Amino acid sequence: MNYGEIKINDIANGEGVRTSLFVSGCRHCCKNCFNAQTWDFAYGKPFTEETMTQIFKDCSPEWINGLSILGGEPFEPENQKVLLPFLIMFRDRFPQKTVWCYSGFTIEEIVGTKKSRADTEISKEMLSLIDVLVDGRFVEEEKDISLVFRGSANQRVIDVKKTIQQKEIVLYLE
Repeated sequence: MNYGEIKINDIANGEGVRTSLFVSGCRHCCKNCFNAQTWDFAYGKPFTEETMTQIFKDCSPEWINGLSILGGEPFEPENQKVLLPFLIMFRDRFPQKTVWCYSGFTIEEIVGTKKSRADTEISKEMLSLIDVLVDGRFVEEEKDISLVFRGSANQRVIDVKKTIQQKEIVLYLE
């Protein structure tokens, strides 16, 4: 997997101060995507052990609230294979910090109640390591700059832990 950028001290992609990883590779190709260069799986730099070590270091200060993973598309099957072990390590090191993930796939597509390539043998495990999922493709016609933590009105900010527990969608922000 490649990544396009790592933002340290990011306050735009989740609550509080975060470290944000922008993975490369996305087949959604949303019209007027803010990060279209990351559609290419080969864009950016290889995600290595050194990259993970740096992210762990960047997330270490007490005032860092957590990690946000964006793209590109974190739930492309190729990216899941790399992100799952990374998220397991992150959770082991930082159980008190939150993980936010932005995906063009809906939660229904990730868990397989709606057919998609995101539903893999590891997608549910990866989802279980995420606290908040901002789901759904960016839709230019529904763009609204007043929305919190999302770009278009069709997207949802989902509390993943409560959603799994209650077996129904629980929004993090209403």
